[in-house]
This record gives sequence, C-alpha cells and structure tokens, in this order.
Amino acid sequence: MPRPKKCRRICALPRYSSFGPLEGEAGGPVEMALEEYEAIRLMDLLGCTQEECAGQMGVARSTVQQVYDQARGKLALALVEGRRLVISGGDYLLCGQAEECAGWDCARRDCGRRRCGCGSCTRRKNGGNEHETCGNL
Repeated sequence: MPRPKKCRRICALPRYSSFGPLEGEAGGPVEMALEEYEAIRLMDLLGCTQEECAGQMGVARSTVQQVYDQARGKLALALVEGRRLVISGGDYLLCGQAEECAGWDCARRDCGRRRCGCGSCTRRKNGGNEHETCGNL
C-alpha cells in the first residue's frame, strides 16, 4: 500500500485561475495544481530557495523539486503549444492568514508556519483532495 500523500501548504488561492493565447487555442487545456502554482510563485517570483519553499509548503525539499519540475513542464507546454493553462485542484492546505504569512516575502527568511501556526490554518477542498494528513502540517 502506498504512503498517503501529504498536503502541501499554500498561502493563498491565485488571483487568476486561467490563462491562454489571444489568437485561438491549439489542443485542450493544460491543468496545473495549486501546489504547482505555489512552487512557481515562491521560487520564481519571490526568489525562495528550494529549502525555503519546502519549509513554507510543509514538505521535503525533494518533493518541492518534483512539484516544481512538473509545474515548469506544464508552463512550457502551454506556452510552446499555445494551450490554455488552468490552475485548480491538487492536494493542499490553505493558510488562513495569507496576508501575514512569510510565504509572501521569502526575503524576510522567517517561516510563516511559526507565526501562522497549525491551529490557524484550515483545510480546504476547492476542487482539490483532502487527506487526513493535512492536519499534520
């Protein structure tokens, strides 16, 4: 029996959930999970290291690398083939204090989990999968 999948902590839902070409579409949409979006946001936008990203998301660094690689592949597919990118679903735990969470600014170098704490984060489904391990973050 495989080990249960651990939910990845995300700071907030994306402002926009769909992106696409202006001149038509080639093929079906590319679906990106919310934890993949979070890895891209933390590492590429905010400049976090894999270690910082792993701490923020509550998973191992190797898991972050795997999630990040999957996300980059999906971004490339959408850009190169002119397909719509849809961000939804996944296995995640939504932080209840996103504005105060350090995940919005890795330059501060303090993990948002210390300030936010497990008790103030809530499990959300929003198209994703909830597992009992989500409460362990």
